[in-house]
Amino acid sequence: MHSTDFFAFRTGQATDVGRVRTVNEDSFLSRPEAGLWVVADGMGGHAAGDFASQTIVRELFSMGVPGSAEDMQARFMERLGRANELILDHAAELNQGTIGATVVALLVDGQDYACIWSGDSRIYRLRDGYLEQQTRDHTEVQALLDAGSITPDEAAVWPRKNVITRAIGVADVPECDVMGDRLRVGDKFVLCSDGLTEHLTNDDISAIVGAHDPQGACDRMIELTLERGAKDNVTVIVMQCLPPVAETDETEADIEVDVTE
Repeated sequence: MHSTDFFAFRTGQATDVGRVRTVNEDSFLSRPEAGLWVVADGMGGHAAGDFASQTIVRELFSMGVPGSAEDMQARFMERLGRANELILDHAAELNQGTIGATVVALLVDGQDYACIWSGDSRIYRLRDGYLEQQTRDHTEVQALLDAGSITPDEAAVWPRKNVITRAIGVADVPECDVMGDRLRVGDKFVLCSDGLTEHLTNDDISAIVGAHDPQGACDRMIELTLERGAKDNVTVIVMQCLPPVAETDETEADIEVDVTE
């Protein structure tokens, strides 16, 4: 657990290759001391998708501790741009088509937070028992929903519902959206790849995160995803905002990638 003048942050995290895939192309990063949590979901297969997601978290790990929210977002986008270039170069070397990764990140500075994302990995916030999705999927089906061309029921079974419209490594410059708000004591944030939301509903996530500490919630959500078939790799981080403490019990700074099983 890491503490600042305003909050203490407790983090749980877990990843699994799933029931179908043989390679885990997801990567994640938790740096509470820098106010940064990240999930990246690679695409392109072995030596491609895993490279893309690992490149993103490794570049973001080098951000250091920023001096302000503006500095944090500027550092984030600079490192993400560098990762984007490295992924494009790797794709050219492989000569096997487009590779890349979705990314979703939670950035905390003082009493404020920002969500930055590209693709269909998600961030949720659980506040006062209410789960709210903070991100909006960059997918073909979401665009159709936004345009009123299909209904939510149609979207649930849409044959191209997993087609994403943005990712890191597929364009010359990363395309991301940003949203932000104020933090409150008691807030819990869930960052996850779409391997989780393919099998768990918002009600599932809300009930589990509300009933468990962050690591227990991550473990239970992975377990339930596996019970339901886990067609894809699955990764989840849960961060909880607590009142600040006088001294930091421990500091987390992890890059963890599960690439084989």
